[in-house]
Formats: sequence, structure tokens, C-alpha cells
Amino acid sequence: MKCRHCNSDLHLPLVDLGSAPPSNAYLTEQTLHTPEKWFPLRVLVCEQCWLAQTEDFAQADELFDAEYAYFSSFSSSWLAHAQRYVTDMIERFELNSDSRVVEVAANDGYLLQYVQAAGIPCLGIEPTASTAEAARGKGIDILEAFFGVALAGQLAAEDGQADLMAANNVLAHVPDINDFVAGFAELLKPQGVATFEFPHLLRLVEGNQFDTIYHEHFSYLSLSAVDRIFTANGLSVFDVQELPTHGGSLRVFAQRAATGERSRSDRVAAVLAQEAQAGLLTSAYYAKFRASTDQVKNDLLAFLLQAKREGKSVAAYGAAAKGNTLLNYAGVRPDLISFVVDRNPAKQGKFMPGSRIPIVDESELREQKPDYVIILPWNLRNEIMGQLAYVREWSGRFVVAVPSLEVL
Repeated sequence: MKCRHCNSDLHLPLVDLGSAPPSNAYLTEQTLHTPEKWFPLRVLVCEQCWLAQTEDFAQADELFDAEYAYFSSFSSSWLAHAQRYVTDMIERFELNSDSRVVEVAANDGYLLQYVQAAGIPCLGIEPTASTAEAARGKGIDILEAFFGVALAGQLAAEDGQADLMAANNVLAHVPDINDFVAGFAELLKPQGVATFEFPHLLRLVEGNQFDTIYHEHFSYLSLSAVDRIFTANGLSVFDVQELPTHGGSLRVFAQRAATGERSRSDRVAAVLAQEAQAGLLTSAYYAKFRASTDQVKNDLLAFLLQAKREGKSVAAYGAAAKGNTLLNYAGVRPDLISFVVDRNPAKQGKFMPGSRIPIVDESELREQKPDYVIILPWNLRNEIMGQLAYVREWSGRFVVAVPSLEVL
């Protein structure tokens, strides 16, 4: 396999998680009786540009189809994060009714609803029909398409360029990262700004967050790799912020390399130095990761088997993609976890891909009163434990498996 950015041969492994179906390919009663597509789930690291990336097996149109079931607005903490972002960007870059904001991967309008409420013209680009429809229901202008240079040129010619472009948790999802990034350089105004948020590879490795690896994530990103990719595709990084979201993320600020005039913040050099000091630009850094992933798998299975022996009931909360990676890597099935609760109606009544555990609404928790509730989206553990505080009424306990098993 060749590197998606620099076309170098790939040999250095990060992790091999066996095989799994796409993490958002939820099953229905009908498809439950048909074969599933499983793909190898292996990540390699480029020793030239240090981009970590999944092996090529699944295509983007197989992963982000009309039934795509991830809706951002079901997390209150993520909505608050989006609202703060909009407020901060309006203030920092002096956006107003004469400005134009474009969000790539606008999902269900979770962020642009706040841009729209501020009276700033905006456009969302979203390739999945299910979430695009939800965004239109909020009155947001949505273009249903995959983003790249060709679309960016068309939009710039027809509708004008953007003062601000936002790309939250999408840079990792694109198979052609060069075309995607170059599209921002095409669609930005000469002094426009683009922001990108993504889970930080440094935090993924240090925090043993292997469950954030799934086929929908083509890349696993460091600032070192992103800086190289942006420079090669017409953007320059001028600032970065470290965020707590998704177990530790970066928000990267970029401008057009040819025309942008903002000076480079000291924070960029600080994060690059942090990555270099950790050893992220060395092959040896990645060798330790596999052993820690096996420990999580073994501890989870030991816990579930012990609970079964003791006659304890176990459910899970959050039919998230990261949960599917964990359950399929560990080989968990409905005999060990009886159901998964999710607030998203688009997932309720379906089944987790691979594990085939049924997905139900929250009322099932009160009715079944399980002894343990495993929080699969561990990055939202505090929000979920607050939402489900009533589980304590029947002496139920919460469990997280990543980065290590905890019974809370």
C-alpha cells in the first residue's frame, strides 16, 4: 500500500484489530438474516510524512451511505462545544451579516444552526442523505455532496468564497486527503480562515484509545503530519488549540499559503515539539500500542464472563462507532451484553454491526434494571452518567473499558 499523502510505501504497523464490518452499518430485522461485509482493520504509519492510515479495503460510498446513522445533535455537550466555537469565531474573526461561513461535513446542522441564529449567511456540505435531511429540517442550506477541489471551484465561481470554513471531525474521514485539503485553499477568500478539529494521534496512542479506529476513519492525525499535508496543498497552519473532546483533539487554524497574512502562533511550535519529544516521528514509538489494546480486550472479556457466571445482567449505552470497534475486536455477542441503549431514533430497533446486539430506547433500562451499564462512548462518560443517574436507584453500576477497565 502507498501513503495517501506522499505515495511512499507503507510498512510500519500501528495496530491490527482483525476484521470488522463498517462501524455505522447498523443492521435491521431484514438485514440481520443476510451476510455482512467484514473488512480487515489494520493501521499503518508512513515513515516519510508520519500519516497513520487504515489499509485500503472499504470505499467511502460504502461507509457514508443514505442510511448513515451518526447524528451530532444527540450529545448535549457536543452542541455546547459547537455553540462556543461559533461565538469564539465570530468574535475572533469579526464575522457579521456580510460574511460567509461554509461547514464541510455539516451533519445534522448541529453547528450551523448557531451561525444562522447569529444572522451570518452559511452553507453546509454533507454527503449523507439522512443527516442532510435533518439539517434542512432546521432551515439550513445544505449541499449533498463529497467535498474536494472540483466542488470547491464550482462553489467559489457560483456563490463566492468563504470567510470561515469549518471541518469538525471530518479530516480523518476522507480517502483523498490531498484533494480534500486543496479544496479549502480554493474556496477560502484570500484572507479567509479554515479550522479543522480531529482526535490527536498523540492522545490516541498515549491514552490507548484504539476504539476510535474504524473504517470510516481513513487517517489518524498528528499536527506534524497535518502541517506537511496542508503545506503541500496550499494552506499554512497559523494556530492550534488543544481540546478535551474525543479523548483529546486538536483544533488547527489555517489560511491560504499564498495570500494569508496571519503570523504563526507559538502554540504551533509547542505542539510540534511535544510530538517530537514523545517520539511520534520515530518508528519505535508505535511498537508499544498493540500490547495495550490486547489488555483492554482481555479485561473486558474477563469482566463480562465473570458477570455471566455470577448471574449479573449487563447492558451498554451508546451505539457509537467506537463501541462497535471495541465489541467486535473483543468478540462480544448478545449473550454477554443483552442490549445497547441509544437516544437516536435512527438507531433504535436496529442491531449493532458485527456483534448483532439489539439497540433500544432508554425506557428499556428502567424496565430491565441491569446490574451493569457499560458506557461505550467513554469520552462522554460524565454526561451519560449524569443523564442515567437513576441507574443507581437499583444499585446498578457504570463501567468503562477504555483506556482501561473501570467499574464506577
